Amino acid sequence: MSRTPGRIFEGNLNAKGLRIGIACARFNEFFVSKLLDGALDAFVRHGGDLADVDVAWVPGSFELPFALSKFIARGNYDAVIALGVVIQGATTHAAQINSQVSKAIGQLGIESGVPVLYGLLTTENIEQAIERSGTKAGNRGFDVTVSAIEMANLNKAMKS
Repeated sequence: MSRTPGRIFEGNLNAKGLRIGIACARFNEFFVSKLLDGALDAFVRHGGDLADVDVAWVPGSFELPFALSKFIARGNYDAVIALGVVIQGATTHAAQINSQVSKAIGQLGIESGVPVLYGLLTTENIEQAIERSGTKAGNRGFDVTVSAIEMANLNKAMKS
């Protein structure tokens, strides 16, 4: 029995010629703008052109899947990214938002055939949001955009 696969598919980190849509939540905009800065930085550092990035701002994280679905419906994006920050408060509201948004984002990717990336920070407090939006724990916007580039290229490779 052979243990060599027929074909191996991998994406690469070349953003040249890719088009992406980024949906950003305005709630906690201070942090989300830092995530967006990181996302745009990653795209350019990997050879992309900012003219190939479209950004939609929505009121909060719950509305992100709607904007992503509109990007997908346009039919001209290689990947779409959700950026938002949900900080746990005294109620279960954050858990409700996180659960619904993550399910919707996952479903959009499966149903559309377009890579849909989850770039939300779901933190217990403001300090964690600070750490993950560009300080000692990195920038989730940068990281998720690198994943989007790779997934967009993998998707193209698997279509050929």
